[in-house]
Amino acid sequence: MSFEKITESNSSYDDLELKSSLELLKIINKEDQSVAFSVQKELNNINKLILKVIEQINNGGRLFYIGSGTSGRLGVVDASECPPTFGVDSNLVNGIIAGGDKAIRKSIENAEDNINKGWEDLNNHKINKNDFVIGIAASGTTPYVIGALNECFKRKIPTGCITCNPGSPLFNISDFPISVNVGPEVITGSSRMKAGTAQKLVLNMISTISMIKIGKIKGNKMIDMQLSNVKLVNRAKKIVMNALNIDEKKAIELLNVHKSVRKAINSNS
Repeated sequence: MSFEKITESNSSYDDLELKSSLELLKIINKEDQSVAFSVQKELNNINKLILKVIEQINNGGRLFYIGSGTSGRLGVVDASECPPTFGVDSNLVNGIIAGGDKAIRKSIENAEDNINKGWEDLNNHKINKNDFVIGIAASGTTPYVIGALNECFKRKIPTGCITCNPGSPLFNISDFPISVNVGPEVITGSSRMKAGTAQKLVLNMISTISMIKIGKIKGNKMIDMQLSNVKLVNRAKKIVMNALNIDEKKAIELLNVHKSVRKAINSNS
């Protein structure tokens, strides 16, 4: 497959600084609307990756996201939301970003250029063949991510990727590649925009569907969510009330005893 770095291609718009804020809003919104359709074209490939993730998790493995910059931050965000949402251990879904945790808040752009550091960061987690690694890089050329996946390949650790350049080096070394071609950005090369949105949509699909299929959702409710704040406790209370057809007082009593939506429902069913 030929490789064209679409994420660096010239914007379809010019003289942005001369346009009104409303004109710019309409341009960005128009481009954003195309992202979901671009993701739709990759659903079969996304499904193949998700099925492998589920298989690995069911065999005792873990899911790792690895990336740099915006891509790395999106992986960290998705991983960090799995424990409170689905009640899984914090080490089941892991987000690794070039430059470490400090890169989440402050850009460390040169961290992505080290081809050996990605594997070093993965290896700190004692990664093995039961795990699954997803490299996230809009360009598909990030050395930090490519180096990590290359080492996984040598060790028969299954991999996937989320990129926005078909035929990129990252695409070609992944076992389960996903490439969402969103076209040029409004600001040339600013892949935190449409490319970042596409990556977020795909990450939502991967983690959500994986968690559904390993039994973390009943009906459409988060029965294993952590009861870590008032909002989540109130949500849990409503789930228990509806599931058992009981009043608020009884639901609160069950949650106080069991500290879990699932256990509260199962204790009275």
